[in-house]
Amino acid sequence: MTEKTKGPQVQSTVKDESLIAIRREQMIQGAIKLFKEKGFHRATTREIAKAAGFSIGTLYEYIRTKEDVLYLVCDSIYKQSMESLASFEIKEGTVEELKAAIREYFLQVDGMLDELTIMYQETKSLAKEAQIYVFSKEFEIVAVLERLLKRCVQTGEISMTDKQIHMAANNLVVQGQSWAFRKWALHRQHTLEEYIDMQTTLFISGIKGF
Repeated sequence: MTEKTKGPQVQSTVKDESLIAIRREQMIQGAIKLFKEKGFHRATTREIAKAAGFSIGTLYEYIRTKEDVLYLVCDSIYKQSMESLASFEIKEGTVEELKAAIREYFLQVDGMLDELTIMYQETKSLAKEAQIYVFSKEFEIVAVLERLLKRCVQTGEISMTDKQIHMAANNLVVQGQSWAFRKWALHRQHTLEEYIDMQTTLFISGIKGF
């Protein structure tokens, strides 16, 4: 699996780690709603504090800049998207298990449409170090999908080279993201279930053709 990149540390004047976690989660949830409505650049730190349910003074006890909030939002989004996918195991190495993993990934995307849209629109506003870290998290998602594909290769269910596996895993990530970025167009003709079924069929047919 891809080596994990250590992210930048967001400074806080508060020493209580549990309180930091609670306040930052409130901040993240408030910021997501606000960024969806106004965008990152138009939103002010005062508005972020209000959306989180506390004062501007309290906000600055947990972050230094508005960019810190955006970084925390992006980091949280990737952690959520990784949680169940990273724990998904293909025990028997069957194509049916692989299909179940693909379904899990697509359902995760559907449950985070606003978050993913915000992240991809606003990541460019982060400092270089934070950008590198955020993008590294996507490599981790690709690595999880590669691991699932390799398990199916080991059992003889499919036959692929490492390069083909890498390309297929990246394509799968893009297919999931397409539901987030183009749902406005896709949902006119396809339900989520139809999208999952058709994309999974196309994907499995493609890798079996190698």
